[in-house]
Amino acid sequence: MSSNEAKWKANQDKVAFLQQFPGLVQTWEEAIGQTVESVIPLESNSTIAVIVLSNGHFTIAHAPEIEPKYLRESIETARPTLEPIHPDAFVQYDVLAKRDQEATRMARLENILGAIHNNVEEIPELKDRLRSLVKEWNS
Repeated sequence: MSSNEAKWKANQDKVAFLQQFPGLVQTWEEAIGQTVESVIPLESNSTIAVIVLSNGHFTIAHAPEIEPKYLRESIETARPTLEPIHPDAFVQYDVLAKRDQEATRMARLENILGAIHNNVEEIPELKDRLRSLVKEWNS
């Protein structure tokens, strides 16, 4: 075995061990009922930390700079637990979410109308198809 192959094998063995390190949380179910004992930021990247649980288990977590999609889903999923603690925040969130939903609806409407307007000259049958659709909807 060459020294490069030996280095590669040694690294593979080390990584395999680290991925199965005793106490490393492999599923969130393992953390149920545990409390956080400490949060230790990495020196090399302060957005990542080791979270040590009361039973000696640990996990590695990234700071909550979460994509809005997952942040929204997480807050909505935890709503039954969080809303009694932060009711005003959920009232404000509901107002903002409704405003966003309406703005999305209006933007879609403008996009559709703009597409019709921009294509009516190039697609002569578009007017007839639109009239047929309106007639169909009204009957």
